[in-house]
Amino acid sequence: MKLSEERVIAASPEKVWSGILDAEVLRECIPGCQELTGNPDDGFDAVVVQKVGPVKATFKGTVTLSNVEPGKSCRLSGAGKGGAAGFAKGAATVTLEPEGDGTRLTYDVDASVGGKLAQLGSRIIDSFSKKLADQFFTRFQEVMETR
Repeated sequence: MKLSEERVIAASPEKVWSGILDAEVLRECIPGCQELTGNPDDGFDAVVVQKVGPVKATFKGTVTLSNVEPGKSCRLSGAGKGGAAGFAKGAATVTLEPEGDGTRLTYDVDASVGGKLAQLGSRIIDSFSKKLADQFFTRFQEVMETR
């Protein structure tokens, strides 16, 4: 599943960039995130609970940053295993550009699943993935604009 979106955040590029690197901000924005520890240099360990169609699972995985251009762009990659439910993995390339007094954030997401989750069908998985990405970036925008 591939998805590209953009949104304008009423916060400076520096503030938005610091949010992308902040474990507490990411934990608050990742839907279903129960725990997120680590740092941008070594990566983050996450525990996320999600329900996809009839399948509910606790995913344990990692989030890493790569292709980092400080203050401008990076690639967030994540992979998690949900036991019998299967696995999920994905990546988002995030680009920041000044836009007036705010920041234009553009993201390109690529996600995939395997195991029992893959048996749900691409329509359910694509819809769920789009919803999850939208929830994350909507929440990220809210957090950045209120802090």
